[in-house]
Amino acid sequence: MKFRIKTSRPSAFTLIEVVIASALMALVLVSAYACLSAGYASQKIIEPRAEVMQNARVAMALMAADLRGACGLSTDTEFVGMTRTLDEAQADNVDFATHNYTPHKPHEGDYCQESFYVDKDAATGQLNLYRRRNPIIAMDPLSGGSREVIAQSLRGLKFEYYDGVEWYDSWGEAKTSGRESGTVKTRNNGSKSGGNLSGLPAAVRITLYLDANPNHQPVKPDAPAPERSEPPLVFQTVARLNLAAAVTATATASSSASPGADAAGSPNGTTP
Repeated sequence: MKFRIKTSRPSAFTLIEVVIASALMALVLVSAYACLSAGYASQKIIEPRAEVMQNARVAMALMAADLRGACGLSTDTEFVGMTRTLDEAQADNVDFATHNYTPHKPHEGDYCQESFYVDKDAATGQLNLYRRRNPIIAMDPLSGGSREVIAQSLRGLKFEYYDGVEWYDSWGEAKTSGRESGTVKTRNNGSKSGGNLSGLPAAVRITLYLDANPNHQPVKPDAPAPERSEPPLVFQTVARLNLAAAVTATATASSSASPGADAAGSPNGTTP
């Protein structure tokens, strides 16, 4: 009697199955790489903008808080807002005094002379926003003190001033040698106003333009600003000056008081 031994042939993939499996694997790898590349590119775009937005919020909060506590800078110069340009970018500046200050040294109060202005960084050539603070009552209220950077990579800074009726591009006049004198209030439409150049505005509108991609290569300080293809990120807020509102309310109450309220000041000179 003979026995047959069954031998099983080893199973294997056909050429068509190998080709199909390789194609599917390649498709999965390409899709995964595309998703990873898109996520990395989005991260490169979002991270700088998130940092710019955070810096803008901090800078706007600092300026708004100081402006809300604004008061008269000096007897000759109460509040000055100037329109100017730097490297073809709008770079306005404002000078005032504020009570939003915490004393750090003996014999200091909450009064501080302050400025917000734009200047070029000597190392990178970029425009930065600076805050100058001087807690000492100086002879020249538009200079002195210390300065700090509160925003970098600016594309522009604009201040507008509200007198209760209209918005103006500039306010007040500087009577010291350190700044231009004879500043005239100018409306937003370009016409000039011959109104009162003293006092505090009722509100200040701040418009801050920041570079959407600040991580570009630094340029030489003397070189012109490079052209940016991306539009800037724009941030805007309005700060109402509390002291100006209080002064306006007091003046309104005084003017509305009747001069004939007492006997000595009655219009007809009679007594009740």
